[in-house]
Amino acid sequence: MVTTPPASTTSGKIASFQDFCRKTWALTRPYFQSEEKLKARGLLLAIVLLNLAAVYMLVLLNEWNRVFYDAVQEKNQPVFWEQLGRFTYLAFAFIIIAVYRFYLTQLLEIRWRAWMTAHYLERWLANKAFYQMELARYAGTPGSDPATPDNPDQRIQEDLNLFTSYTISLSMGLLNAVVTLLSFVGILWSLSGPFAFTLGGNSYNIPGFMVWMAVLYCTVGSIITHYIGRPQIRLNFLQQRYEADFRHHLVRVREYSESIALDKGEAVERVQLDSRFATVLANYLTLIKKQKNLIWFTNFFGQAAVVFPFIVAAPRFFSGAIQLGQLMQIASAFGRVQDSLSWFVDNYSSLAAWRATTDRLTGFEESFVALAQSQRAQAAINSVATGETAGGLEAQHLTVALPGGAVLLADLSLHAAAGENVLIKGPSGSGKSTLFRSFAGIWPFSRGRTTLPANAMFIPQRPYFPNGSLRDALAYPQPAATYSDAQLRQALEDALLPKLTHRLDDEDSWGQKLSGGEQQRLAIARVLLKKPAWLFADEATSALDEAAEKTLYERLVAQTQQAGGAIVSIAHRPTVAAFHSKRWELEKQPEGSPALYQLKETSA
Repeated sequence: MVTTPPASTTSGKIASFQDFCRKTWALTRPYFQSEEKLKARGLLLAIVLLNLAAVYMLVLLNEWNRVFYDAVQEKNQPVFWEQLGRFTYLAFAFIIIAVYRFYLTQLLEIRWRAWMTAHYLERWLANKAFYQMELARYAGTPGSDPATPDNPDQRIQEDLNLFTSYTISLSMGLLNAVVTLLSFVGILWSLSGPFAFTLGGNSYNIPGFMVWMAVLYCTVGSIITHYIGRPQIRLNFLQQRYEADFRHHLVRVREYSESIALDKGEAVERVQLDSRFATVLANYLTLIKKQKNLIWFTNFFGQAAVVFPFIVAAPRFFSGAIQLGQLMQIASAFGRVQDSLSWFVDNYSSLAAWRATTDRLTGFEESFVALAQSQRAQAAINSVATGETAGGLEAQHLTVALPGGAVLLADLSLHAAAGENVLIKGPSGSGKSTLFRSFAGIWPFSRGRTTLPANAMFIPQRPYFPNGSLRDALAYPQPAATYSDAQLRQALEDALLPKLTHRLDDEDSWGQKLSGGEQQRLAIARVLLKKPAWLFADEATSALDEAAEKTLYERLVAQTQQAGGAIVSIAHRPTVAAFHSKRWELEKQPEGSPALYQLKETSA
């Protein structure tokens, strides 16, 4: 008994397909409407014309089949050699079309990928989106995980490449299939002749019998292919995610190699890597089993299609109704029609991979939209202003919360004027660094208004140094050419790094090459180089000995005072406390209080 799917299920699938097409078009459209639209559309038009030309060459070669094989059957030597000569220039023309079709297709793919990469890199790095996405993913915000993209680096590097490649190849393949079908279906219709049969005493004729057989053959094959290959869509989606997770953990092992080696954590990391790779292998094995099932069917389908037209047309050939040339032309035309109608069957694995890639990019795109909406909503309740006229740091009705919703600090009103060096103290986990993030305007779980003084600079607990030359690491994020060699060397000297003054052009991974103390001194060298008026230092000297710490803080205080600003520090040592005139101390509050901590202001 054959059951018909419920209307709601069918309409749901149609709606889902329409939604997918809309999202795919939303990913595709921007490039062809961008500043490169003339080149993009020109390349696309050239590729379309070359595909049409390739189909036209196939039509000419199909006609050549008839004339050539008729000459063979009739042993007509002059026509035989004439057709071989004709085949030479037809084949040569086809080769030229194929080469330039490939070249222009690859050129369009790389240009499209380059534009999309630049487009997504700009959006990812704008408005701290890269930080907000990672924060939402790992901070444990309820309900944020499904909407937060995993491995944005993989989506920009790999998914964009796959999307542009698959989109062009599949769309051009579909165009080829449609044009080939339109070109050869008439030929096959005229060559196949009617099929006569008697049923119940009545005679029937089916015109264009071979065409209908091709349609029936490929329709059944496409339906079966879809049901066999459908699981590949999700498996491809998961495979890309698991591969990226495995690669991400490998990168983390490389970045934290020294810490892992000191902790003798190789065994733990091996377990973690083995676990991630086992997930990769398990999903991949499932994927190739599904692909194996599909290949069983598609190969059977393709091989049967080779002999099918000969079986159907053989009676007419042996009866003398058609000659060998016509039989070969029928077989060729049937093959072209069958190939066109079988485009879905032949490309199902690629379609599944393309669908998975498109879904991942669609999710990435939606995350940008959701993040922009969240930032607009956050801006309505929390703002950070920076201006040349700002006399100091000021916070009004500032409430700082954790991602899970717990309130760390509630309704703070703070002020630090120029010349007032402030020390922030409190137990570990009390939100000192989070308060700094709120001052900087990058913490999305705060509300209120913060006025950040102009010409301010932050030193985080873990300063970042780009791989490359030392001068680039020192001047970051400004170009190294902004400063003279003398300024760069003086900053290193003042930060107690004299051994590095002659290594400005050395290239290295400075975040791993330097010790913790050297990294902190290099971060302070940046400050001494750039001379900000205000400095926000988060445990900036915790890895230094007290003598070095005292020397560097003296220089930092002198610099900020000269520039008309102040220092706001997070620190625990008495050595650092001596340089501050005001203290903001976070005190634990009893259960039931509106916030976990309260800020108490005292004089140092």
